[in-house]
Amino acid sequence: MGIEFILLLIILGSVVGLLAGLLGIGGGLLVVPALLFLLPKMGINPEIVMHIALATSLATIIITSISSALNHLKLGNIDLFVVKWLLPGVLTGGFLGSVVAEWIPSDYLPKVFGVIVLALALQMVRSSMQARSTRPMPGAIVTLLSGNGIGIISTLAGIGGGSLTVPFLNHHGVEMRKAVGSSAVCGLVIAISGMLGFILHGYRVENLPQYSLGYVYLPALLAIASTSILTTRVGAKLASRLPTVTLKRFFAFFLMFVAITMLLQ
Repeated sequence: MGIEFILLLIILGSVVGLLAGLLGIGGGLLVVPALLFLLPKMGINPEIVMHIALATSLATIIITSISSALNHLKLGNIDLFVVKWLLPGVLTGGFLGSVVAEWIPSDYLPKVFGVIVLALALQMVRSSMQARSTRPMPGAIVTLLSGNGIGIISTLAGIGGGSLTVPFLNHHGVEMRKAVGSSAVCGLVIAISGMLGFILHGYRVENLPQYSLGYVYLPALLAIASTSILTTRVGAKLASRLPTVTLKRFFAFFLMFVAITMLLQ
């Protein structure tokens, strides 16, 4: 990995951390397309680039979300019912997502990512225009199955699932503070489960780049995480000063552009 790529990944980590703190979104929505663009230029086999991008993105989410989950836990921003019934679902769903990614032909995986990101962008715009619903949470089984679906989709997009979990909880009457806190815990579990799945599947691949742990590319992970951890705090401070709803809508339209680009490849 040349110095220019390391610098680009450090800058990427700065932007990812800033947006994560400012908008409460997972960095995978930026990390995956950025790595998909950069890794082939570093000589990495295009056949496995998408798997490496997804796995490395999930690994960065683990590092950057640990402190967030612990802070929400200390502040009491966790809905125990939500965590109790969502966690088993997102845990198994996160691993199943890595299995599904192995089944999907590598040429189609970026298009699957594009469809998921487009849907998330539309949901982001929609949620910014809606108030919290008053309908109650579904029963334990439905919550468990919903967590399973969130885990699978999140792993296929290389994200922690906050873009799915928060709207789901808010739609079922969970106040935003506890929805975000519960989502942080669930997102950490999704990222760990999905990353472990990609590591296990990656051990069977022979043409991985040097310094890889399964599909996780450690140099990219360290470069991105080194700055994202720091700028997350900056973004969190800016969140109280800037119009986050407006910024979220602009970011959603940017995601639509990314998604359409991926679909047209």
